[in-house]
Formats: sequence, C-alpha cells, structure tokens
Amino acid sequence: MPQNVFVVGLDDLNLRMLGELPHLEEYRFHGLLTISELQQGDIDFPALLERAQEQLDAFEGKIDAIIGFWDFPVTSMVPILCARYGLHSPSLESIVKCEHKYWSRLEQREVIDEYPAFGLVDLSPEGRAEPPPGVRYPMWLKPVKGTSSELAFLARDDAEFDRAVAGIRAGIDRIGEPFQEVMNHLELPPEIAEIGGVACLAEESIDGAQVTVEGYGHQGDVHVYGIVDSINYPGTPSFLRYQYPSSVPAEIAERMTDISARVIRRLGLDSTTFNIEYFWNREDDTIRLLEVNPRHSQSHAPLFEFVDGVPNHQSMVRLALGHHPDLPHRAGEYDIAAKWFVRHHEDATVRRVPSEEEIRAVEREVPGTIVELSVRAGQRLSDVDMQDSYSYEVARVFMGARDEAELKAKYDKCLAALPFEFEPAKGT
Repeated sequence: MPQNVFVVGLDDLNLRMLGELPHLEEYRFHGLLTISELQQGDIDFPALLERAQEQLDAFEGKIDAIIGFWDFPVTSMVPILCARYGLHSPSLESIVKCEHKYWSRLEQREVIDEYPAFGLVDLSPEGRAEPPPGVRYPMWLKPVKGTSSELAFLARDDAEFDRAVAGIRAGIDRIGEPFQEVMNHLELPPEIAEIGGVACLAEESIDGAQVTVEGYGHQGDVHVYGIVDSINYPGTPSFLRYQYPSSVPAEIAERMTDISARVIRRLGLDSTTFNIEYFWNREDDTIRLLEVNPRHSQSHAPLFEFVDGVPNHQSMVRLALGHHPDLPHRAGEYDIAAKWFVRHHEDATVRRVPSEEEIRAVEREVPGTIVELSVRAGQRLSDVDMQDSYSYEVARVFMGARDEAELKAKYDKCLAALPFEFEPAKGT
C-alpha cells in the first residue's frame, strides 16, 4: 500500500516536484492547510496547529509522515505534529535553535570561528537604540526570527541604523509574536527566555560570494549533497539567481562541509534536511556562516532535478519515513541550472502580468524552463508578503542549460516574452 505523506502548505510547484520522485507509486501525498492560511496576514500559531490536527484526525487511513518545505510557521508545526502522531522528525528544540538567530549564533560560537560579530539591539521605546558593543558599520539589522529577508536592513551609519530600527519596530510582531508561541513549548536557557522571540539582532556585514550548502542529518550522521551559488543584482542585496552546481573550488566546498557538520551536530538537528548560507571572500580566503535553515530549499528543487535527476525533496520524504536518502548525482538532463528572480525595483501597482497561455508558450519555446508568477494584476507591490527590503519579486524562472552562457541566453529570451506592466503606486 502507498504510504500517506502529509505536506503542510502543499502548493502546485512542490506537488509537481514530488511527482518527479522515483518510486512514486510508493507514496500518496496530501495537502495539509493552504499557503494562504499559513503565510498571509497575522499568524495565529495555536489556531493553525488545531486546524491541522483536525484535518489529520479526520483522515481515515494511516498517517505515515508529515513534512513541509516552507519556513515558519511550517518548520515549527511539523515537529509538534509529528510528536503527536509518533512520526519521524527533528526535535522542536533543534528547529528553534536554528531559527532563533541569536540562539543559533550562541550555539555556533561553541564549535566554529566562522561567524560575524553580532549582538542584540534594544528595541524598547525609551531612548535611542544603539549598535551593540563590538559590532561595526556596515551591519545588518534583522529580527531574531524572520522569513525571506523580510525586515532585514543594511545600516552603514547612524541614520540608516535609526531607519532600520524604526522599520523593524513597526513590523516585528507579525512573525515575532507567533514565534514566541512556539518558544513557549520549550524549556529555554535563561538568556534566550529573557529576550524571547520579539527581539532584534545586529551582525557585521560580510562580503564575498554567497553560497548555500544543502544536506541532511540522519542517525547522527551529517551528509552534504550539494552547494548552490546565490548571485545578486549588481550593486544590490537582492537575489538575481540561484545557480547549481556551485563554482567554488573543491577545497572551499570541503571546508564548508566540515563547518556544516560541526554546526548541525551542535544544534542537534537530525532526521531532516538543512541548508546553511555562507559567504566566501576570495581575497582573504575567509568563510563566514550567515544562517542555518532547518529544511532544504524548495527553491532549489527544480535545479537538483535538472542537474542530478531528482528534486532535493527526495531526502526529506525518505527521512520522514525513516529511510536513508537515496540521491543520484549528475544524472539529470542538464549540466547547470538556475532559479532566476524577476524583480521590480520600485513600488508600483501591477497592471498586467503574463497570461497562462503566454507562460505555457514560453515553457514550450524554451525547453527546460518553469515560470511561476509571484504577483497578480491589481496588486500593489508593497502589499505583497515575504518580499526583501529593497525590491519586489514579480516572477520566478527555473531553467536548465548546458553552460552559463546558454543559461543567460535562455533567460533573456524568457524575459522578453513575459509581458509585465506597472504604474507608479499612488502616494509614493
């Protein structure tokens, strides 16, 4: 009989990727809550948990696994639900240790040296907030829990620091308060209990090539199966594309793999996938760890399928069922792959997006391409959730190619055939 795997926040692209797994007849995938329930507006964590459990309790068959590919609240819901139904999953404590950026830094500090100077920023309304001792400009300010670079601000001087603090104060409760609800499930170290989930972290800015290490923990073993480059729009902190395989030298990949293994073991993360973001500075050959995510990147799933022959979802599904991942290597149709971010760099109202017919035509005319819209006509870009602080994502384009030159040429062809129209937003 097929095993029943429930996917929290299952969407069309992830269902499509799950449909590419080998031995598909062994699985039956079920959606559990919708993306809009999980991500739009205020997040009522207890209510979401209750709704999910009601759906699971109403299911008449056996529940074999519960997984999710999205950031908070999905990452926190999965271990709580799995514990209730006796299923394989990482511990909730290990998830929170990864996702609470300050707690994660304290844990990293115990086993590695490759992290930036960091400290807490007091957001209390009395007096002016100050940069933490020992953290120099330029620095990034961010909530201790955020998603998709939301409320992450670069401060190069006191004026930018003050603006960042104001922006974070205004929006931190949306994620911070429900994250505190999750933290209430744990016995926390006094230092972490004192600051809670609604707090702000400052970290010295780190430069270099940004890469993401993907892997998994299984029965105490940590395995890295891929490294992906993150390439920004020139002169901005906004992503232009993710590209796989990474171009970093083998020696750098080995160092990042070793750092990753030490950190994942320290955090106690097991029975799940992970991705860790790093910066490698070519000039002085330094590596700095940016953040640890207790899940693999769903953004990379088509890239791994294009190059390796199987989406990286394979690892999470098999781990959730208690099996060792069985991943092919370089068995895909293409030698290189990318996820491109189509962005608009000023606030605007969306007047037109490509039609379904236009998207399907692009996918036919440019083989090895998947197009997904991030906005719809009539939306104001600044009202779209989960955007970074410096631009607005309007579409995502996944594609495979023989080499980087072909990759760029195929993207240019796609972009020219995807008609968007914007008009300046009123009041800007």
